[in-house]
Amino acid sequence: MPADRFSTATRLRALGTRAAERVYRARGRTVRTPRRSRLTGRAAVLALVVCSLVVALAYPMRQYVSQRTEIAEQQRQAEHARKQVDRLRKERARWQDSAYVEQQARRHLHFVRPGETGFTLPDGTGDARRPAGRGSDRAWYQNLWDGVDKADRSGRADRADRTEGIGGAASPGGR
Repeated sequence: MPADRFSTATRLRALGTRAAERVYRARGRTVRTPRRSRLTGRAAVLALVVCSLVVALAYPMRQYVSQRTEIAEQQRQAEHARKQVDRLRKERARWQDSAYVEQQARRHLHFVRPGETGFTLPDGTGDARRPAGRGSDRAWYQNLWDGVDKADRSGRADRADRTEGIGGAASPGGR
């Protein structure tokens, strides 16, 4: 068998790794192990299966998480509604008490019992409280009438300005 026919690497592959180590040590070289691909067929199939599972489960997981969020929100709303129902039941029970009804009528409607005299003080020192910054101390109809007068005055001024701009003062009853 001629020595030139096969390369050393080919002969060493045929002999095996231990024999290759002995040959390379004898020649003073280090053993080069043949490079193997890091991605084997099994690893590729496993990666493909894992990727397909991730893709297949992504949408259902997103739906699951969003539904859990909706359920939690609905539970919070139900708890809030329960608390409100309890509060309204207690308030309804209070309104069944005649003393509470009388107290509210005196406070908000300024009712008095027969024989009592009710007073409303304009300086705000009495129990009748007016919300801050709302209206004046005048009656509502006076405020309404003043608003109508202001609107009428501004309407007359606007008409006078328009007629002066057209060609002078308007004739009384003419065109």
